[in-house]
Amino acid sequence: MSEFDLTGRRIWVAGHRGMVGAAVVRRLSTESCAILTVPRTEVDLRRQAAVEAWMTKQRPDAVVLAAATVGGIQANASRPAEFLYDNLAIEQNIIDAAYRSGVTKLLFLGSSCIYPRLAAQPIDEESLLTGPLEPTNEWYAIAKIAGIKLCQAYRRQYGCRFVSAMPTNLYGPEDNFDLLSSHVLPALLAKIHRAKIEKKPSVEIWGSGTPLREFLHVDDLADAAVFLLRRHEDDVPINVGTGVEVSIRGLAEAIAKTVGFTGSFTFDASKPDGTPRKLLKVDRLAALGWRSRIPLEQGLEQTYRWYLENLSRDGVRERR
Repeated sequence: MSEFDLTGRRIWVAGHRGMVGAAVVRRLSTESCAILTVPRTEVDLRRQAAVEAWMTKQRPDAVVLAAATVGGIQANASRPAEFLYDNLAIEQNIIDAAYRSGVTKLLFLGSSCIYPRLAAQPIDEESLLTGPLEPTNEWYAIAKIAGIKLCQAYRRQYGCRFVSAMPTNLYGPEDNFDLLSSHVLPALLAKIHRAKIEKKPSVEIWGSGTPLREFLHVDDLADAAVFLLRRHEDDVPINVGTGVEVSIRGLAEAIAKTVGFTGSFTFDASKPDGTPRKLLKVDRLAALGWRSRIPLEQGLEQTYRWYLENLSRDGVRERR
């Protein structure tokens, strides 16, 4: 199948107010296409009739499905119904309406948490559904797996050009820095910044500090999303990552260097670590011709600058 040309296309970025959606909008603004967005005050993506009516009227040529309700371990544990219902509703409404309104291409953005907790490392795309999920984020993971399967089902039954990409752990501008609902990197950045300002001698970190994680800057993901919108046509979801991992302790130390915090760290081993290791195998994406370009140190510096410029903003955001 030929490459999907973006020139002159009407592309809807669903979830444009979130970290991922905002980055995709920034990246698409450099292309010769029309970018469509709609605020949640106008269309609640959890409501099927509202989504269908808007898409029938707007008739996008393509959709980047970045809308989701997201959060870290604590948010997943305290709001399981929201994480499962909201994400299932958003995905099924947009994917089905895309089919019914004649959308030519749809890219669904999932998450690396779809893979089994103890998947062989680095994790390849064929690991999906081969073992139990990580319990601390299974509600979100189950919803994302459903989104992947919906794209596959609509491809197989209706011939839709609907594809999926699985990003690794993301960070960057527009992230959620609220300590009660954020992921590990923004939570650590906020805690370490606060410790520096309050001149605290140490920062407590959940877990042992030993789990290994991979972190991708959201602008790299946005670039990959545009690349895949053009070129990815496979039924199988494709991993998007850096191929580089760091321990949680190592991440905390890198953030401390960026922030200028010179204190120490203590680790609360009574708190959950989550998956012990999560590194994506990105050979398929590299074979297509794309690799990440923003190293962690550079990405942390940029993210910290954005954080300092936006401290007065509400840190809690739901991606829809």
